[in-house]
Amino acid sequence: MLVHQILKSKASDAVFTLTPDSLVSDAVSMLSAKRIGTVVISGDGTHPEGILSERDIVREIGKRGIGCLSDAVTDMMTRDIKTCAPDDTTDRVLSQMTEGRFRHMPVLKEGEMVGLISIGDVVKARLKELEVEKTALESMIMGY
Repeated sequence: MLVHQILKSKASDAVFTLTPDSLVSDAVSMLSAKRIGTVVISGDGTHPEGILSERDIVREIGKRGIGCLSDAVTDMMTRDIKTCAPDDTTDRVLSQMTEGRFRHMPVLKEGEMVGLISIGDVVKARLKELEVEKTALESMIMGY
């Protein structure tokens, strides 16, 4: 399966972004209100400059306390973000996420963000693929 197929199957194609001058407390509010695990940091909403996850925030709160909530998101975000393209395979994306130990990946087409996929999206797609393969093999064995 390809990334663009995953994007089509998602309930929403929304990618939630905050500008680089936003505060970590703004990110916390958005993550909570939208019930999401990450927010992309982008000045224009289409070119990702970083990504900030709930894990990043919790890790920093554990180190420094809640005072870090008044920091700018740029102080805490991951700058070296890994991205994928609509024509990338689920195997490639899953491998990158597993090796890099991250759960969200912006999807870029011609340098602009067209979506965001999570490891959950990729696993769900891969399980669907495996079910189709299983059904096809069972049909072949049974002579249908």
